[in-house]
Amino acid sequence: MPELILKPGREKSLLRRHPWIFSGAVGRVGGDPAMGETVEVLTSKGDLIARAAYSPNSQIRARVWTFDPHQAVDAAFLRVRINQAVEARSRLGADPETEAYRLVHAESDGLPGLVVDRYGDVLVLQSLTAGIEHWKETLAGLLLEATGLETVFERSDAEVRGLEGLPEVVGPLRGAKPAFPIRFREHGLTFTADLESGHKTGFYLDQRDNRLKVRALADGWDVLDCFCYTGGFSLNALAGGARSVVGVDASGEALALARENLVANQMDPDRSEWLEGDVFQQLRSFRDGRRDFDLIVLDPPKFAPTAAQARKAARGYKDINLLAFKLLRPGGILVTFSCSGGVSAELFQKIVAGAALDAGVEAKIIDHLAQGGDHPVALHFPEGAYLKGLVCLKSSA
Repeated sequence: MPELILKPGREKSLLRRHPWIFSGAVGRVGGDPAMGETVEVLTSKGDLIARAAYSPNSQIRARVWTFDPHQAVDAAFLRVRINQAVEARSRLGADPETEAYRLVHAESDGLPGLVVDRYGDVLVLQSLTAGIEHWKETLAGLLLEATGLETVFERSDAEVRGLEGLPEVVGPLRGAKPAFPIRFREHGLTFTADLESGHKTGFYLDQRDNRLKVRALADGWDVLDCFCYTGGFSLNALAGGARSVVGVDASGEALALARENLVANQMDPDRSEWLEGDVFQQLRSFRDGRRDFDLIVLDPPKFAPTAAQARKAARGYKDINLLAFKLLRPGGILVTFSCSGGVSAELFQKIVAGAALDAGVEAKIIDHLAQGGDHPVALHFPEGAYLKGLVCLKSSA
């Protein structure tokens, strides 16, 4: 088997069970491993410590499959990992009114670079790394075996594929192509998702529990949902008894689905308003027009994929949060998120605190939010905790 030999002292993160091996930690490569092939990982002294998937084009040169250096990485190994992931979701407690959730969450399920979301009877697979690409066909079969389903649709079109030297791939992987868009239930509400070209795999499943929290807060309030996409938070606010909801998004296609979702749930269209445009500009327009709200949700896209981009992203996060605090009525609530891996929870809280200070308001954190349990975070892989959320109460004084 090909070998990846580390530089002296560069095995420390692996001994702490972190699964990534960066190119700068590699002393040399023994043999001629193909893209995605399994390699044995050795310290500079020759001690065998892991087996990993080799990715010659990525700065993350290898991702660990197993820290048992004598464990074979084969179909039987992958079957165990898939079955463990599926079983873990079943133990979370099935909600008969929820049909969409994450089935496999990459490194945190011991399958680095594999994302699988379930929408009813359809599995949507993202292959994000060379190792997963190498085993993709096998993994598709194992997923159907574990779930008893017949359809796997591939959405391997994320930008990170380019960093791995992989082309974008979208289309049926197993079974016939489903009819898109697809409808599913979440906490009793019906949503329509475009699994073929929508964001992520079609819907922001990681916000499911947080949408329910917004539903509980919204009764009798005027709500502003920024970066609303297809209306997940908006419809939950309406289901919770919101007096009115304004959803803002730059995508007309997403807003069209939001309106479809409104109709599918037989909600009063007079209680909702959908605005297409730049959220930053719309917030300033609301400010200049002295329009205010009781509850504001900020769920922007990823401003900083890496820590190197955090400073630039911080300006964007501060700007939208400052404007939101200004638009909040006294006693109102801001629910604000960052999904940027390059922005830590501590930094995000500092940014929001600075926004409140510059807005001239007093506010307190009444809840911390994160991704749901179907998006687990391995204790030795903190990068898995990408979604950070704060619920802030503005002083009524």
